[in-house]
Amino acid sequence: MERIEVALIGAGRMGQVHGGHAAVHPGLRLKYVVDPRPEAAAAMAARCGATVALLEQVLADPALAGVLVCSSTDQHLAHAQAAVRAGKAVFCEKPIDLDLDKVRRAAPEFDGARFLLGFNRRYDPHFKALRERLQAGAIGRLETLHIVNHDPASPAPGFIPTSGGLFKDFTIHDLDMARWLLGEEPCEVFAAASCLVDAEIGRLGDVDTARTLLRTASGKLCVISNTRRSGYGYDQRIEACGSAGMVAAGNLAADTVVALDEQGAHGAPIQADFPRRYGQAYRLQLDHFAQVLRGEAAPQVGYADGIAALVLAEACQQSVRSGAPVSL
Repeated sequence: MERIEVALIGAGRMGQVHGGHAAVHPGLRLKYVVDPRPEAAAAMAARCGATVALLEQVLADPALAGVLVCSSTDQHLAHAQAAVRAGKAVFCEKPIDLDLDKVRRAAPEFDGARFLLGFNRRYDPHFKALRERLQAGAIGRLETLHIVNHDPASPAPGFIPTSGGLFKDFTIHDLDMARWLLGEEPCEVFAAASCLVDAEIGRLGDVDTARTLLRTASGKLCVISNTRRSGYGYDQRIEACGSAGMVAAGNLAADTVVALDEQGAHGAPIQADFPRRYGQAYRLQLDHFAQVLRGEAAPQVGYADGIAALVLAEACQQSVRSGAPVSL
């Protein structure tokens, strides 16, 4: 298989995840790394066998087919726009931007563009299998959905001011999953949030614990549970209840061995963090981007999905401020 040349923009946390997978992908060649921090760029390039470059140099390379936009959130949209204007296919980490109006104004530029948004959980084999059961009618008519997304520990305080807040940085994954699984758009959002995990997060103007209720026009209900600290691992579960039963996707443990003794049953802990829990999803997402680059597939998650998730995230924030449901 011919390897298609791509560039990585951003060598931070998500850049290391996606860049690392791109470097070993059989259909891709990670050619360039772009980052304003020379040390970070050099370290990532050395790790992946790539070359440090400026963005202008990358976008001017006619041999380069696509870019992975993993820069800071406030730069996602600008970098994606520059790449689309240069005729490159784009994989972009979520969210597209923190400013919904800005994202909407830029939407016409992405009409017909090869743009794939990084909602990786749609590629998780377990969640995908759950959705397939729903679509096959395994539980009759879907009525309620319960999504649990609990981080193992709160992030460093320095992350909070630029994150966009809990709903745009964290819950946005669950809002996308809800849209994907419910089969219709939510028409009402009610969210309640507190700062229970880390007082510093509250001092910085954010929350760390939330419950969100979504309702669709047909009456389907979805409850989303979020916290920045579980204390027991990276808790990722979905339950769907319907007119004829329930389907559920549970947590993944390091192994399935269970020991029994006088104190009870003891098993391996659940996955500790997102790179391990969603490692396969990230790889499958990159497989899909390679198909987009080869012209074999259209992006499964596009710009419109990014707008829809951002609309819901802003509605969550509005509901928390007002203490009332928000109609969409």
